[in-house]
Amino acid sequence: MKKWTRFIFTLLLTAVLTIGLTACGSGGDENQKVRVAEVTRSIFYAPQYVAIEKGFFKEEGLDIELTTTWGGDKTMTTLLSDGADIALVGSETSIYVHAQGSDDPVINFAQLTQTDGTFLVSREKVENFDWEQLKGSTFLGQRKGGMPQMAGEFVLKKHGIDPHNDLNLIQNIDFANIANSFASGTGDYVQLFEPTASIFEKEGKGHIIASFGTESGHVPYTTFMAKDSYMKENKAAIEKFTKALYKAQKWVEENSPKDIAEVIEPYFEDTELDIIETVVDRYKSQGSFASDPILDVEEWNNLQNIMEEAGELPEQIDHETLVNTSVAEKVSE
Repeated sequence: MKKWTRFIFTLLLTAVLTIGLTACGSGGDENQKVRVAEVTRSIFYAPQYVAIEKGFFKEEGLDIELTTTWGGDKTMTTLLSDGADIALVGSETSIYVHAQGSDDPVINFAQLTQTDGTFLVSREKVENFDWEQLKGSTFLGQRKGGMPQMAGEFVLKKHGIDPHNDLNLIQNIDFANIANSFASGTGDYVQLFEPTASIFEKEGKGHIIASFGTESGHVPYTTFMAKDSYMKENKAAIEKFTKALYKAQKWVEENSPKDIAEVIEPYFEDTELDIIETVVDRYKSQGSFASDPILDVEEWNNLQNIMEEAGELPEQIDHETLVNTSVAEKVSE
């Protein structure tokens, strides 16, 4: 009996000491954990991975817990249900949430990418490509209402193509399965993100023939956003987060695709380094990575024009309603 008494006493003493040491060590020295849900894993988001790998978030006292939630709907659901503090997703999702009458709106506070990130990939090699060649073809598109599909439709219409009448448009395949569907024989053309587009080209499964990013202009394609309540309760964390992101954006702007590829390689273990470098170079050359975190009015209005053209804009929303540039402007000074 005394043996068990001593054992229990030892456990209790150990627990008390552990709690005491933890309490002593948590007096501001520990980094604040910030849970980030990214809509997909993509080289398109290179500055985010640079900020983590180069220690820019840790320098600001933040510990980033990154989760890939695969799709705009799932990402926003995760944010709204408090499964994440910050979401990296297309700005259009904040407009959809606002249109549903949320009493805790989702606010865009830092921009990561400023163009569409998809490319037009053909099954057969095309010489002297002209957008007219798409007419009558089977086109494997993206999810209805999502930014890739809306930007894609915007570009197609810009070139005189009605996507719903001039194409056999397929858009009922889950985001995560689009590439596999094309690889298995569905469609003559497909709209793909990197690095999948470059991998397909290298493996002979498809050929990159155009960039939707260069065709659609500057838009807040992917931004960091949080619920208004979280931003008010965690002002310091939001500022530190944005400051770290800006450090990464400047680093990406100032360094070579090769250097960037080497830093973000751990996030793409199944992708060869030369492919990562090729993709980074492609995105840098077309100005896809935002050079600062400020989401300006012109970009916001262009986003809504694209949504309206696609018939997906619930209502016009003023820039100041769902965008907070104060932090981004402060850290970018």
